[in-house]
Amino acid sequence: MTCAAIQWMPASAGTGRKLTERLGVPGHEIALHRFPDRELRVTIGPAAPTTIICCSLHDPNEKLIALLFAAEALRRGGARRLVLVAPYLGYMRQDAAFHSGEAISQRAVGDLVANIFDRVITVEAHLHRTATLHHVFPEIETDNLSAAPAIESKLRADALDPTTLVVGPDTESRRWVSDLADRLGLAHAVGEKIRSSDRSVQIVFSDPARLLRRSVLIIDDIASSGGTLIACAEALASSGASSINAVVIHALFPPKLLNEFSRAGIRSLRSTNSVPHPTNAIALDDILVDALRREVVGPSMAEHRP
Repeated sequence: MTCAAIQWMPASAGTGRKLTERLGVPGHEIALHRFPDRELRVTIGPAAPTTIICCSLHDPNEKLIALLFAAEALRRGGARRLVLVAPYLGYMRQDAAFHSGEAISQRAVGDLVANIFDRVITVEAHLHRTATLHHVFPEIETDNLSAAPAIESKLRADALDPTTLVVGPDTESRRWVSDLADRLGLAHAVGEKIRSSDRSVQIVFSDPARLLRRSVLIIDDIASSGGTLIACAEALASSGASSINAVVIHALFPPKLLNEFSRAGIRSLRSTNSVPHPTNAIALDDILVDALRREVVGPSMAEHRP
């Protein structure tokens, strides 16, 4: 039996195949069959002692059930160590019960995944009040990888104008914005988000004069409804920014919103390939390969659950 192998869910076939190629291990697509009543039948490939499953958890509901079934079959087939590569990790935003009766989905999904896998690898998990990914999965190994090296590499190839201002729409984006600006030797600014609903937000900047006649690059971790990006672009345009481009780590929005982004003044929008999307332009392959290398060649291949 091969010591390590990669399997992937159909929606993550591109990433799964690339990782298989780069790491030089066997690979296999997990087959999903939907019965007329929407129940799932899951069929895995041959299990290896260390089996890596690639499954980005956008549209997560069916995928979580599929992972549960795949893990059952893999453990029964001889897998001693299961590693989940989920470049986007869903259900992280609800980390508290904000109203009476609400479920804390982060806790529930954390428990489910920790009972299935020995290690979880993701990229820029959408954590708010939760300090680290280890708090979500306290009993297993976790890696919350930074997308900054991949984004930096892509932007350096663009030969950015040295006067470009890197902008984040809100305080939550400050960490990514300041890190990337420092890497590129650029100035940065962060707005303040005023949210009235999931789809209605306003962005304000404390010093709009800094934006006048500046090329601006918006950086944000997630774009789903598009409201934050649109509000940020409108605030930048009204302050006199000369050009507006954007990079998002996880592109969850429907592609039809690209027309609305353009109308708001965004000239180009690029995303990482954490989620398959027409805007994908920044590959995370290198950071994922680096995180997985020890599973293929290192001592952890000998580890297993009791």
